[in-house]
Amino acid sequence: MKKEIFKGVGTAIATPFDTNGVNLEAFGKLLEDQIASGVHAVIVLGTTGESATMTEDERNSLIKYAIDKSAKRIKVIVGTGSNNTMSAIKMSKAAEEFGADGLLIVTPYYNKATQEGLVAHYKAIADCVNIPIILYNVPSRTGVNILPETCLELSKIENIVGIKEASGNISQVAKIASLCDDNFAIYSGNDDQVIPILSLGGKGVISVLSNVMPDYTVKMLDSFWSGDFKKAKDMQVSAMDMIDALFCEVNPIPVKYVLNEMGYDFGKPRLPLTELSLKNKDKVDKVIKKYIKK
Repeated sequence: MKKEIFKGVGTAIATPFDTNGVNLEAFGKLLEDQIASGVHAVIVLGTTGESATMTEDERNSLIKYAIDKSAKRIKVIVGTGSNNTMSAIKMSKAAEEFGADGLLIVTPYYNKATQEGLVAHYKAIADCVNIPIILYNVPSRTGVNILPETCLELSKIENIVGIKEASGNISQVAKIASLCDDNFAIYSGNDDQVIPILSLGGKGVISVLSNVMPDYTVKMLDSFWSGDFKKAKDMQVSAMDMIDALFCEVNPIPVKYVLNEMGYDFGKPRLPLTELSLKNKDKVDKVIKKYIKK
């Protein structure tokens, strides 16, 4: 059985920007609060981290800062996906050299690779690094779905240890669990499906919600694993207004707005993303008052 990189809550942490680039001081404040709240990992440079609009120097500086700042108190997993296999290999090697605990690698977007192409893509990356890899399946963003049978094939590669499943298809998650058993860790990639996926043997969540409600998210999973399934279910359901607010516009537009309202200096999303629209600000403000004490 493969050892998972982490079990529990992994925060898909946002990236703060200012006029000079990445605001490392603001990032460090949120990182410290995440660690204090008991989350088990942070995922740097994922979708929520806006890696697509960052330069190579910015990405490298953020990886190094996160690893140095966390000082082994928490797992640091780095998003190194690309639709260019050679670019993904280059970024993955760099993250490993900086000391990352693992990699999160999204399916190649735009190219629309076949299932055979996905296997070849991930195998090429895995052959070039020694640290664990979590696949990232988010068809709504990439236009490509990793089928359960492809997960089984990829799980045979030693350092491919799991998947962030954000297809939204619970039947697909169940099929992956059935085919791969305990040799392949499944992490919920959707905050509204955490408890259902844990019930299928999932190992945790890679979460947007935990950026703003880390204590709550940790407690929800702890309740499930301690056997208090009703409490876990109730917490999942009770969080839905906040989860809906965080996805009322494309991620990470709303979560950066909420972080700013909480007192973190996270600035604006980078173009082509824009700030939260006025029509949604009232909705999100009401949810902030309900869930978050300033």
